[in-house]
Amino acid sequence: MSLLPELRSASFHRQWEFQARHNLSASAAETLPLAELLDMAGPAEREAWDKLGLGYLETRGTALLRAAAASLYRKLEAEDLVMFSGGKEAIFATFHALLDKDDHVLLVAPNYQPLEEIPLAIASASAVSLRPEEGWRLSLDDVRAALRPRTRLICINFPHNPTGAVLDPETFDGLVSLAAERGIHILSDEVYRGLEHDPAAARPAIADVYERGLSLNVLSKAWGLAGLRIGWIATRDEQARSRIEAYQAYLSDGNAGPSDILARIALLSSQRIIARNLGIVEENRRLLSAFFARHADRFEWQAPGAGCIAFPRYLGPGTVEDFCDVLLRQAGVALMPSSIYQSRLAATPRDRFRIGFGKRSFTSGLEAMEAALPATAQPGRRDPR
Repeated sequence: MSLLPELRSASFHRQWEFQARHNLSASAAETLPLAELLDMAGPAEREAWDKLGLGYLETRGTALLRAAAASLYRKLEAEDLVMFSGGKEAIFATFHALLDKDDHVLLVAPNYQPLEEIPLAIASASAVSLRPEEGWRLSLDDVRAALRPRTRLICINFPHNPTGAVLDPETFDGLVSLAAERGIHILSDEVYRGLEHDPAAARPAIADVYERGLSLNVLSKAWGLAGLRIGWIATRDEQARSRIEAYQAYLSDGNAGPSDILARIALLSSQRIIARNLGIVEENRRLLSAFFARHADRFEWQAPGAGCIAFPRYLGPGTVEDFCDVLLRQAGVALMPSSIYQSRLAATPRDRFRIGFGKRSFTSGLEAMEAALPATAQPGRRDPR
């Protein structure tokens, strides 16, 4: 029997991501067609693409790709990064490389499920709750109280999935100081970094400010390039990085050559791509805020501080599960109910849903959602299909 439970988000997407007419559960920004991405290539990258052979690449990623990713950081070099086939592989390798059965890891809740279930399969774990009434703020007092003598790793997820919350400077700095006092690693899931709605809300990458910090990123979210399957761990901790590399060697023999070059093009064009995606996100967030203002009797809205997802509260009638089910079956609109984000470690809200607003197709989905609201007011009347 597998040690890992069902990955609820994967099961949801397997059933609905490509079947729903309007997928408002998506967590990534707008993607790019291949031709448009190639148009951004400089002469060296274009030549590399045209002459590409399809043999093996370096297991940890080519030096050119790692250098392109390292340019996103202030203090890191190419040698400080390990590339992976997506974010989940990086998460899997990092937890296994840094934890053993006698260790303890501290998490946040709600959370991206692999960030909870993978460490639980290796070590002991506990979580501090992010509370909606406190703006999903991370409490340093809660963190301090939850630490144990065997705490080896704190894992944070900011900008946060699913709420879009960001850390304030005092909390960020305090967390680093607290970890440094005890020699604890911090794994920081930073996949929405760069999509802060207010640039002043952006925090530094943890790998830039803390020697035991490990920054996780992936091209899937802010860049919208999930199909490239490129993610990475960045850290100045050489011992931790060596252990991660050793574990990574068991997972794959390096990324695909086409993905390596295309990822390099995207990373070297980061400012252009992310600025475009921020424009889409900002316009859609404005539409979403207006929608929730029109329907304040049905929803409670806290605007996210970053990213292209939010976690609004459903006020009724019926449960949020009924609401999402009727909306999906009556109007073909997919939202992700809060049951996907339930934690085994801490209390999480059960009256919310995740909505994604990073795509150009968002407007038509929101219109379909609004048109279907009268049907969702009678959750007992479901489409028998």
